[in-house]
Amino acid sequence: MNIKEQVQKMDAIVSQGAIVDAVKEFFADNANTSDYGNGGTTGKTEMIAKMEGFAGAIAKVNGITHHHSIVDGNVSASEFTFDFDMKDGSKIYWHEIIRRIWNNEGKVIQEEYFNAE
Repeated sequence: MNIKEQVQKMDAIVSQGAIVDAVKEFFADNANTSDYGNGGTTGKTEMIAKMEGFAGAIAKVNGITHHHSIVDGNVSASEFTFDFDMKDGSKIYWHEIIRRIWNNEGKVIQEEYFNAE
């Protein structure tokens, strides 16, 4: 499986704001996530539920910018800036690095988020 192609496809979907679709398509069933050391998810089903809840709380997408991605073997790192207005009146502005570990079938088995600010 060409991991670089998978990364490009997944990052393109995320860039369009279809974060739930990206998880559904590219996560392995046993994928785990870690969010700045403040918890995470265990399994694809839990991540889908988390992303559906998050996406449902967005009032307006001000911008999603994909800056760069690098791939080394089965590990990738993608830099994004996310700018959202939330339904509760808060604002989210994240500049982050998303590190992913991929399996041989081209599915994400681990995703970790790092604050890039």
